[in-house]
Amino acid sequence: MSTVTDSLVIARRNLIRMTRIPEMLLFGIIQPVMFVVLFTYVFGGSIKVGGNTNPDVYKNFLMAGIFAQTVTFATAGSGAGIADDMQKGLIDRFRSLPMARGAVLTGRTVADLVQTAITLLVLAIVALIVGWRPGTAEPTNIGKILAGFGLLLLLGYAFTWIGALIGLSVRTPEAATSGGIIWLFPVTFVSNAFVDSSQMTPWLRHIAEWNPFSATVQACRQLFGDPGLSRSSAWPMEYPVWASLIYSIVIVVVFRVLAIRKYRKAAS
Repeated sequence: MSTVTDSLVIARRNLIRMTRIPEMLLFGIIQPVMFVVLFTYVFGGSIKVGGNTNPDVYKNFLMAGIFAQTVTFATAGSGAGIADDMQKGLIDRFRSLPMARGAVLTGRTVADLVQTAITLLVLAIVALIVGWRPGTAEPTNIGKILAGFGLLLLLGYAFTWIGALIGLSVRTPEAATSGGIIWLFPVTFVSNAFVDSSQMTPWLRHIAEWNPFSATVQACRQLFGDPGLSRSSAWPMEYPVWASLIYSIVIVVVFRVLAIRKYRKAAS
């Protein structure tokens, strides 16, 4: 219980900081909104989904990928924030307090999860404005839609632990930002987020289908009742909801252990 309490105190500290620096949240919202507008109106009529180039079909295909990309790109901010705390000596101050060692990182990731949830809510509203309509291909309901957003937040939380490890492994916030972004591009673009993976070359398609990011995107499309579900024999594509849950939980467990171990070494 002390670990939970300490983590909530750190999370509250980061949330208060976020309210005092609103531009952090504002810029985090603007970027995904720009992606929605650009992909919808610039590329929407030229990218095929199941042989169909109808822009309305692509809108519904696209949104799950944009949502997933948004929650994963929060990783860079998480890593930069931890690196900034390390550089300013704030972590050393926390060390002097009688608190659980893992609470600093857990509190930070929980606060980032709240910020991601706010961004995702705004993005969903923008998606509805530009024409995203869940249930256009298959029946769905509010429970399934909320479950899809739950999987997105779980994926985002899992990736923030990767960002935490990166933030503890570099010396400056700038390096943490660069290190947190550079590996996300192949993860998000070598996937089924923006194009139908069945149109890729065989070796690239296999990578995309077994990508944890792709599993969450596919699960969201299934739960949202959106078109463009790829026909694939790969297990993550046949059972995307289970695959998304397993991938995210494994990432949390592995990288939380690594990040806390790195934190103890860095603070010793």
